[in-house]
Amino acid sequence: MSNAPLPWGMDRYLLRLDEQAPYLSLHFVMIFVRDQERALRFYADQLGFRVVVDQRLDSGGRWIEVGPPDGSANLALAHAIPGTDAEKLVGRDTNIYFLTEDVTAKYNEWYSRGVRFQSPPQTPAWGGIFTRFEDVDGNSFGLAGFDELTSGVEARRRELAQKLESERRAAQELEIAKQVQSRLFPQIHPEAQTLEYAGLCLPARHVGGDYFDVLDLGQHQLGLVIGDVSGKGIAAALLMANLQANLRSQSALALDHPELLLQSVNRLFYENTTDSAYASLFFAVYDDCAQRLRYANCGHLSGLILRNDNTCQRLDSTGTLLGLFQHWECSIRECTLNPGDMLALYTDGITEASDPEGIEFGEERLIERLRQHRDRPCQFALDAITSEVRSLNPGEQHDDITLILAKCRPAE
Repeated sequence: MSNAPLPWGMDRYLLRLDEQAPYLSLHFVMIFVRDQERALRFYADQLGFRVVVDQRLDSGGRWIEVGPPDGSANLALAHAIPGTDAEKLVGRDTNIYFLTEDVTAKYNEWYSRGVRFQSPPQTPAWGGIFTRFEDVDGNSFGLAGFDELTSGVEARRRELAQKLESERRAAQELEIAKQVQSRLFPQIHPEAQTLEYAGLCLPARHVGGDYFDVLDLGQHQLGLVIGDVSGKGIAAALLMANLQANLRSQSALALDHPELLLQSVNRLFYENTTDSAYASLFFAVYDDCAQRLRYANCGHLSGLILRNDNTCQRLDSTGTLLGLFQHWECSIRECTLNPGDMLALYTDGITEASDPEGIEFGEERLIERLRQHRDRPCQFALDAITSEVRSLNPGEQHDDITLILAKCRPAE
């Protein structure tokens, strides 16, 4: 939003943006006064009006606008120069009327501040309640109220209170959902003798559809998982929780038959979600003794292995997305990790993050950063890369950012 100043007297919150008709509002009503400073103090201090404009002009004059706290029209307090026609307009009936939900309360408030009233509030023949008051120059105004106005104001207050309460509850529920989802990410980090690793997920909203996990599969086997569920927000978070529960509850299958595990996960995901729901998934089993990696890439971005000689190996797709087909298969591939090799698993929130000019972070820059930080601890490299990604567009994160880095080290 632009921070450019609006024309005098135009408050931002008063602009109607529905575009049903050309914008039109009452700018101000001119009130002539003898002493602008004295008049300003009356309207601001005794009536409690807002000072909307107080501007010195190049000509040496002064332009002042004030307005009631809840009103949309302003009063311009113009100096009536002695000897001019404007001077004759000071101290007359302005034909301006203010509405309030409680005339008596406003009367008592202003009367206690020294405002001159022509009479206490009265009930005229046309109904409602009415009185008149004067400013310090004798300009007179009407102050009126109606039962319909009072009931209408109360109804709008109730609507606003209900809206604010609804927004408060929604924000509270989102915060609870955020805390719950944060517990779905690894809370315990299984130890591995020959593998150092770190993982992080930064949702674009309170919650998101990215998922990563590190599973202790037993027998010196470690599961590394990263996924990206379709959609965003609460809906994606629920699907992510469904996927996580299916994987963890059946992870014992991964030791001997990872393809059977993924087939079962796909079937459950297909049966428990809508037709349009799907997920990409990279599932890897690391053998801590053999330093061997078996993996399945289910429609996910290619995993990257930065080798000791700085070459990069891509772990491309071995199957389609999860959840689109009831009958689904994928192949399992394997490779060996040597000491110093670094594995990177990530979601498109890393590579597709872009700066204001639309230039993406991209896979090539990710590989460059892996080379740059390969000799540092995985947590340091992960923090440095995700911080750089977020700095591309610090004002708004468009997608979840998720990254796992794992580096092979010599057996002790």
